[in-house]
This record gives sequence, C-alpha cells and structure tokens, in this order.
Amino acid sequence: MSIRVRRFRTGLSAAVTAAALGTLLSPAQAANAGPDAPGGHPGHGNRLQQGLERLVAQDDGPPGAIAVLTKRGRAEVYSAGVGDTGTGRPPSPDDHMRIASISKAYSGAVALRLVDEKLLSLDDTIGDRLPDQPADWHAVTLRQLLQHTSGLPDFSADPEFLNILQSDPHHLFDPRDLLDFVADQPLRFRPGSLYEYSNSDNIAVALMAEAATGRRYEDLLKDLVYRPLGLRQTSLPLGYRLPRPYLHGYDITPPAHAEDVSEAISASGVWASGGIVATPKELGVFIRAYGGPALLSEQTRKEQLTFRPGDSSEPAGPGTNAAGLAIFQYTTRCGVLYGHTGNFPGYTQLAATTPDGTRSLTFSINTQTSKSNKPALLARLRTVEEDFACALLKDR
Repeated sequence: MSIRVRRFRTGLSAAVTAAALGTLLSPAQAANAGPDAPGGHPGHGNRLQQGLERLVAQDDGPPGAIAVLTKRGRAEVYSAGVGDTGTGRPPSPDDHMRIASISKAYSGAVALRLVDEKLLSLDDTIGDRLPDQPADWHAVTLRQLLQHTSGLPDFSADPEFLNILQSDPHHLFDPRDLLDFVADQPLRFRPGSLYEYSNSDNIAVALMAEAATGRRYEDLLKDLVYRPLGLRQTSLPLGYRLPRPYLHGYDITPPAHAEDVSEAISASGVWASGGIVATPKELGVFIRAYGGPALLSEQTRKEQLTFRPGDSSEPAGPGTNAAGLAIFQYTTRCGVLYGHTGNFPGYTQLAATTPDGTRSLTFSINTQTSKSNKPALLARLRTVEEDFACALLKDR
C-alpha cells in the first residue's frame, strides 16, 4: 500500500500523500514451551532478539516490533518495545493490526480459488468481466492484474482521491467506485510489457471475482479463505476503527513524539488492495496456506509461482525479489521464501513461508517505512528480516 500520513501537531494527522503480540518468552523459557507457544531458540534467539531491540532503539524506528517464526506447528515469538505507548503493553501475536498490501495476497487467493473452480480464468479480461470499465482497459487480463503488469493507473495517487482524504481522513468511500478516480486516464503502458505496482490492480481483481460469482467480495473472502483456514480474527472493515486488542501504529518524525495513527484513515479507500486486518498468528496461518501447496491446485499454483525476476513487493522484502501472481519470491542468503509485504500509516508488514508451507515468518513493526518514506529504516528492517528468514530456513 502506498498511502502515507504526515504529521500535523495541531490536530489529527490528516494530510495524506501518495508514495507508495501474549508476552514474549525468552529463549531460556522456550525450552518449556509447547506447540504454538511463544518462545525463542537457544541457537539464535539472543541474536534475533538483539536485532529487534536495535531496530526499535533507532531514533526513527518503531515503538515496537514483533516477529513470529512458526516451524511445523511450534511458534517462536520475539518482540521488542511496545504495542501501545500509552500503556506500555508489549506487542502480542493476538493483536489485530493493519496488514496493508498483504491484503493483495488475499484477493489473489480468492481469484485463484475461483480459477480452480472454473468460475474465472487467468486469461479473462476486464472487457469480459467488467465491460463498464474504460474501453482502453478492456484487454487487461486477470493474470496481468495479479502480477502488476496491467498498466492500470493507480487510483491512490490521484489528486482528487488524495484531496478527499486530506479534508476527511475518515471519509467512507464506496470501494467499488475507487477505479472511477482514474477512469479518464489511459493505461500507463501496454499490458504485459512492464511491471508497475498499482493499488488499482487488486481492486479490479476483487470486482472481477464479484462479477464472476454475483457475490460480494467480503463474502467470497469468508467462504474461500477465512473458513477453510479457520481464520476467526481476520476481517475487512470499511471504517477507521480497529478490533480490540490491537497493535497501535505510529507516525515517527523525530524530534516530535510518536503520534498514534492506528485509526487515522478509513480503510474503505484501500479495500481489496490494503484493508484487511489480521493478527500475527492468523497471518502466519494464511501465508503458509497461500504460499504453500494447501490452498490451490497444482496447476493453478504453477501459474501463481511463475515469477518475474527483479520485480519487488512494496516495500521490498528480504533478499532478491521476484513477482508472481499476488505473491513474491524472496531469495535470501539462506534460501527461498514466498510471501508478501505491505505498508500503511503506522504499519510495515512481512509475511513469508517456505515453499512446502510448513514454516512461516511474520514480521510487523508499528510505523511506516517504504522506499520513499524512511528508506534508511527500510534498509535496516530488511537486514533484520533476512536474519529471521535464515533462522526459519536453517535446521530444516
């Protein structure tokens, strides 16, 4: 997600521009932890913990961070700092949080499950399924939308959209009308010829899923993703409120104090491209299924995992990135993971899994960073993420 909040100390953080959890058990306590219990690993726990603490200690760093390593049903939870500066409460794996553009993987899951059910095809076009959209867009395929090679202009960078958010951050958009902000604009390039990350892509994906089934996207999420995976703390709210308890998100602009922006912006303006709320625990369940073999047929998964080298998620994940269909390949110094990242005011997220779906990493910090917003913090974050990726991949 590429929405950013800037600070106005005289009131709510409202100027919006386009740019883009339980208590921690120490490594020693982990020896007594059962399956799915928080804990560390005697071999690498201290080093990983120190990496998190150094990240939080940076002047422009997040107030808190939480990473959950899951290996064949056993969870190791690492946290540093606080999930709420008002109470000092640490981050918890059961805290709700905005997962930002990882939401795109959920719209990918819906679309690809419909492909498996023969209700959609990756070669279906906007013209086939959404004929009321601009004629210039009609040749764009579902495959191109999922891989960000569509050329659709990004509604979240449109001046009118941004002006509405500037004047009313809690504005309730009709998410099915978000593409109207750029309906007068031509494609940015010939579909399939280039890669350009666009929030419009997954709005169109959700609309195509609705058109193919005659059902609301929210209901498709429940039936095709939440229920099969047992996700009870995952939702797609349209308003600005978060379910309790939640990981508070902050705008950090030194030397000013951290400003809570958790509920500063309505999620209706991001919807299928960035509006999902989940807990670290449930995010791990999802990414193991979506990045592993559990959710899709072998043939559809083969299409999902056809990667374009060098095309990165936003923000970039650890190691070298390559883009698949609503999923990315992260080639780290220790091996390969599949996953997705996201950033939103107050949050930066990573969810990744081993290709066999048996291990996962979720990594959350409660401030926003991207290539255009605190790039130095992003570089430090990616280094720590790769250390955690290596801990996940070693001793397999």
